[in-house]
Amino acid sequence: MAATAVDKIFDQLGSMSVLELVELKNKIEEEWGVTAAAPVAVAAAGPAAGGDGAAAAEEKTAFDVVLTGAGDKKIQVIKVVRAVTGLGLKEAKDLVDGAPNPVKEGVPQEEADQVKAQLEEAGAAVELK
Repeated sequence: MAATAVDKIFDQLGSMSVLELVELKNKIEEEWGVTAAAPVAVAAAGPAAGGDGAAAAEEKTAFDVVLTGAGDKKIQVIKVVRAVTGLGLKEAKDLVDGAPNPVKEGVPQEEADQVKAQLEEAGAAVELK
């Protein structure tokens, strides 16, 4: 079976780093004027409107990575925040200084776990919501 163009692109996306994915997202937003946050918010609101709270909790696919504390290695945490968000130095420092703050919102479980691991490795306190 021949791979379709969609399959090829999907495979390429799977091999990209988080930083490359952030750069791709930003370029798509700039080029086509769309944001990735809008569909996630609609998708998250959809199951809640369905009624059954237990089913909505089981189907949770979007997570927020929240920085709860910078720890002892604040500079390392700022570097990781910059890498995963694409923020500038001042914005990343303000985010870290103002903890608790969301670092990434509405991301898939796998990406949320990766970001959490990177931040914890740098010495930050992080939780997923």
